Amino acid sequence: MDLIPNRGKQLIRNVDGINYARYPVKTKLITDQDKSILPIIQESVKPYLQPEDIIFISEKVVAVTQGRSYPLESIKVSWLAKKLSHFVTKTPVGIGLGSPQTMQLAIEEVGVLRILIAGAVGFIGKIVGIKGLFYIIAGSKARSIDGAVPYAIPPYNTYISKGPDKPGEIAKNISEKLGVKVAIVDANDLGVNILGASQGVNKKLIAAIIKDNPLGQSDEQTPIGIIRKI
Repeated sequence: MDLIPNRGKQLIRNVDGINYARYPVKTKLITDQDKSILPIIQESVKPYLQPEDIIFISEKVVAVTQGRSYPLESIKVSWLAKKLSHFVTKTPVGIGLGSPQTMQLAIEEVGVLRILIAGAVGFIGKIVGIKGLFYIIAGSKARSIDGAVPYAIPPYNTYISKGPDKPGEIAKNISEKLGVKVAIVDANDLGVNILGASQGVNKKLIAAIIKDNPLGQSDEQTPIGIIRKI
């Protein structure tokens, strides 16, 4: 196989005594003109597949093909989004909901009430030394929103994205077409969430296998990967 690990990443990861290869697959630049992720996978990934492989797909590219990625300047920010974004802890690997634009998308996705409750619980959590309560209450739709970061490949360094719509159904459809298991993942250098998976996928195992984010999150242009037991 002529697929190689991204810079700074290892090809093999050992989980519970078993070695798994994580092959990143380079694709063309995916845009909202691509109305489905399936043809891209068929073109870029299918030639490398073996029967027991598992495909894992970045949630962001699925969202892009669904028209759920937006230029920063197109987001109409409410006063509430501006206010709440100031209280979100910033991280070195992404802005999360710490910008008015990403907070606005979170409000649109889960509603004002849930965001306010999440903010109140998160504030109390900070006081008592418990981190991450905001995102637990806000839920996966809010957690999977991606902000604009300078190290992303253009033009997505100036775009923000909601999470994909119905990721479980998309994973199931791809799995049926290609005959392998599929997971749609929200991964960065802080952690992994499995947003959708086809039947038989062990989500905890997949999260452990790709814990170090082998697809990368800057200009690698490898939004899809193959997991193979070695």
